Amino acid sequence: MQAKLAKMQEELRQRIVEATSGGGMVRVSCNGQQEIVRITIDPELLEEKDVEMLQDLILVAVNEALNRSREMMQEELAKITGGLNIPGL
Repeated sequence: MQAKLAKMQEELRQRIVEATSGGGMVRVSCNGQQEIVRITIDPELLEEKDVEMLQDLILVAVNEALNRSREMMQEELAKITGGLNIPGL
């Protein structure tokens, strides 16, 4: 099982999920190990010079990307453990 877990972790590092906010003006990509790998901001959003709105849009997209990454990890882990909840994994 440890070998399967190690392989899964490496595969998850390579898998990317994406979340957007502001109608796609902010895009955040996150890998399966909850690492943010890319943030893209539409240049039009910068022209508005509304810093608070930009911060909010980034937060929304980052949190959604992290949630999607956690869900992906849990789904993959369930495949290995047969759905058992093993503490520490």
